[in-house]
Amino acid sequence: MKKIIAIVMGGYSSEVNISLKSGNVVYKHLDREKYIPFRVHILKEKWVALDDANNEYPIDKNNFSFLMHGNLMQFDVVFNAIHGNPGENGVLLAYFDLLEIKYTSAPFYQMALTFNKRDTLSVLKQYGIQTAKSVFLNKGDVINVDEIIDKVGLPCFVKPNNAGSSYGISKVYEKAKMLAALEKAYKEDTEILIESFLDGTEVSVGVIQYQNTLKVLPITEIVSENDFFDYEAKYEGKSQEITPARISQTVQERVEEVAKKVYKVLNMRGFSRSEYILVNDEPFFLEMNTVPGMTEESILPQQAAAAGISLKELFDNAIQMALN
Repeated sequence: MKKIIAIVMGGYSSEVNISLKSGNVVYKHLDREKYIPFRVHILKEKWVALDDANNEYPIDKNNFSFLMHGNLMQFDVVFNAIHGNPGENGVLLAYFDLLEIKYTSAPFYQMALTFNKRDTLSVLKQYGIQTAKSVFLNKGDVINVDEIIDKVGLPCFVKPNNAGSSYGISKVYEKAKMLAALEKAYKEDTEILIESFLDGTEVSVGVIQYQNTLKVLPITEIVSENDFFDYEAKYEGKSQEITPARISQTVQERVEEVAKKVYKVLNMRGFSRSEYILVNDEPFFLEMNTVPGMTEESILPQQAAAAGISLKELFDNAIQMALN
């Protein structure tokens, strides 16, 4: 009997349109011999399921179901394609836990933890994972620019603590630009992370559970045309994404070792894509994405393709892992 799948997409953050694009790619590639998929738009103004003809059916939030032509439609599995709030930060997954509905992501606590950059760094440092020097700020804190620069140096990165797709990030070269960078980041979040600049090769590492084993996908080297891997570089072609990365076998094995350790330490499940900077061949962890982009151009699907895994196989595996 075919399983009914909800592909949740949209969300309440700046990443809503990217999420809709990812969700539509999942919808396109799901095996119709095994699944009956519905796109479910989770938006501030409405929660609706869409059929093939884009007819909308309101979701009953009491049990996450909907009526279609008088029939009650209940989902067997939720495929989480929401970048940011409420899919990537765990909020929606706690709701699914209460309803006992299975989903493709890690449990809500792991999602909440990894969405919070500074909390993730705090955990990983205890396990010997190398990271940049950092300063944390909450909105309303007294800002001492000299103290910040003494700690992290220049240039440095100013980032919203809970945001994705490089929204709100600035690379700051001079003291005079620090306050403007903080203001930009505060537009995305009330918590800010300021990190030292790491001079090295940036790599993106996908780690997934594939056929009941932990698998590190071929590593991608990021070469941005811009000053760093910002929104334009990620989504508008202003970067080279080279898979597999141009690194030695020894460095590759070291990155894979660290990436697996990070996945296990954080008790992850499902998809993950983490960013590292290689400094003197040692990986320094930047952040983890637990709902990585799923468009044909996105990094993790590129890595899966390099590993010989099609999008159909990748998405099918995620659902089977959730069911099991």
